Amino acid sequence: MRVPRWTVYPALALLAILTISAVPRRVTDPYAGAAAARLAGGGSEPGPVLPPARFPRVVVLGIDGMDPEILQETIELYPDRMRNFQWLVERNGVHSLATSTPPQSPVAWSNFITGRDPGGHGIYDFIHRSLVRRTAITSATTEADDPFHVGLWSNWQLTLPMPWQKAAEPNRSGDAFWTVLQRAGVPADIWRMPANYPVIPSKGLSFSGMLTPAIDSAYGEFSFYTTDPPADMDRGNGRIIAVQEFSGRIDTYLTGPAHEFKEGGVSVTVPLTITVDRSTDPPSAAIDAGGGVIVLRPGEWSDFTTVTFEPLPMGMQSVSGITRFYLRSVDPAFELYASPVNIDPVSPKSPVSEPTSASADLADRRTGIGPYYTQGMAEEVNALKAEVLTDDEFLSQSGLVYEERRRMMEYALDHYLEDPEGGLLFFYYSTVDLCCHMLWRHVDEEHPFHDPAFEDRSTAHWSHRDGSTWKDVVHDLYLKMDPVLGRLRERLGDDGATLIVMSDHGFAPWHRKFSLNTWLYDNGYLVLKDGYAKELPEEDSEHREIYLALAADWSKTRAYGIGFNGLYLNLAGREKDDPKTPEDESGIVQPGAEAEALIDELKAGLEAVVDPQTGERVVLRCDKASDVYVGERVAEAPDLVVGYNSGYGNSDPSTLGRVPHAQLEDNVGGTFNGNHLMAPEVVSGVLLSNVPVRAGDHRLQDLTIEILGRYGIEKGPGMEGHRVLEDLE
Repeated sequence: MRVPRWTVYPALALLAILTISAVPRRVTDPYAGAAAARLAGGGSEPGPVLPPARFPRVVVLGIDGMDPEILQETIELYPDRMRNFQWLVERNGVHSLATSTPPQSPVAWSNFITGRDPGGHGIYDFIHRSLVRRTAITSATTEADDPFHVGLWSNWQLTLPMPWQKAAEPNRSGDAFWTVLQRAGVPADIWRMPANYPVIPSKGLSFSGMLTPAIDSAYGEFSFYTTDPPADMDRGNGRIIAVQEFSGRIDTYLTGPAHEFKEGGVSVTVPLTITVDRSTDPPSAAIDAGGGVIVLRPGEWSDFTTVTFEPLPMGMQSVSGITRFYLRSVDPAFELYASPVNIDPVSPKSPVSEPTSASADLADRRTGIGPYYTQGMAEEVNALKAEVLTDDEFLSQSGLVYEERRRMMEYALDHYLEDPEGGLLFFYYSTVDLCCHMLWRHVDEEHPFHDPAFEDRSTAHWSHRDGSTWKDVVHDLYLKMDPVLGRLRERLGDDGATLIVMSDHGFAPWHRKFSLNTWLYDNGYLVLKDGYAKELPEEDSEHREIYLALAADWSKTRAYGIGFNGLYLNLAGREKDDPKTPEDESGIVQPGAEAEALIDELKAGLEAVVDPQTGERVVLRCDKASDVYVGERVAEAPDLVVGYNSGYGNSDPSTLGRVPHAQLEDNVGGTFNGNHLMAPEVVSGVLLSNVPVRAGDHRLQDLTIEILGRYGIEKGPGMEGHRVLEDLE
């Protein structure tokens, strides 16, 4: 519920008169526009026959992380609830779709977008590495020059764009397939495609997806306000803020973007005022971040509210964002969660759609769906990792994202079907992937972080399936996708369009963490400076984080790891010296025979690693870049791509360039517990269609070639692959 802003300031007695009916019990916007009004829930009956269009209608449903084996298992266990997938499988079967090397989402989706492998498009990981500092520096899919600053008085500075500086732009090479379609005059609506930021326009609508930043950072940082702060306030990718309540009022702040006009990494903030009323049953809190007061009771999520950050006085500059709140408790401790501040689709700091106006049209409460998540990973993964949200709360918030996506797809279908030209529609769901990452341990009795006492607790409030429990949660995630497919059948008809369901990769357990940098250190390939050693165990009171950027002795180090799957040689002529330090950090391994011999040695050593606890090989295979990649950007690739066995993966600290204590340890605590960052054959994606699938093996790039082929377009320069579906008669 929203009431005028001034009502937060009078005495608490005013809040006491608010009736229970005025409290927003519904966690989603009850007035979500025309698209929501049309959406009565997914069905299984085919819709009317669509009229002929100028261009063939092709609809691609991208379900991140859907695994072919889990899909088949879910259909067998719940045939009555998987009727739409069963219909598609009975027509043409379930097919594996080979994923990328490595099977990381930005890499895999870039394969699909461009019809090329990483050697052509240049995306090898979630992150870049710095050739100077050997650190993880930014998202791998974008690049930009640092702004130019002129110092003023005190800590103020003037930020100036210089003519030679590059604004944020895609780091990926090669045309997106919808760019190729656009040149041929074929319409294409692209909804929340991962790695589509900055947004690539199409002849139609194009929206960004995974890897779209929040207002404050690349992945967004949550805020958690509490009167009972934990001893460990540093949880990563978020802020735990200790607050105090005085006479029912809490004064604090909400953090926004970096302050462009102040030095030292200062952020712009806005006041956040909270008034607690315990006279109601249950008690309530009125929350004001400047966009109107929101009243919540414990256990409720708010709708989005607009927040305006003003780095300069008198409104000379402002940045608009949106956030939503979750009130966990009022007593005995006050606890309030605020999502990362998302880019405001009505007034975006940087475009999240093309045309830019499309994001505001979608957010219109009358004709669109209302405000929505623009952040690339909308599910609150980092909050669950940091243990400021529980599994139940994470699942409920993921349900909000899922319902938002259903309304968004309805809007997308309205727009697509109203266009008599036809063409392509792509729509993306993240639910399966991000929830499997965080909740896998509940269905996997062998997982070291599995809690037998937890698995039988009910999840019916989320699944809406009587008897569902946490041990069923992965299957329930797949069941959530069936009404989505059913709705496509209702709107398109069974044969009104070429319908393709695909995923970028599958899924597997992650039981044991392997630290690549620790293995390199223990085997003498990575050497630290005098006074440094690998980290002590995290439970040790003397533990401190050891980063390669500060601790590595580059005059002796021959190899190091950065990213989830990447191993790099300290190669002379490629690795750069940092002129700001007295040491010479340029590479020492000579290209040619020396480098090749070292690569072979590392490959053999890693492929021979056996987990003494399980007797399993940790690494199934290490791929040389020259063996698996083709294209003009192969030189940027890791020298070895480490393909882990099912159940294994590189530890988070090692991924970020640290040297943890143990080579191998159980995967427990706040991190992913299901994963796909392994050897590609372990986690193949899924391919289904209402058109027969050709015999043979198919990859993501092949599906790109198929989409172009549906419109009679030959593959472009650098594209590789073959057709996937049978020709239409």
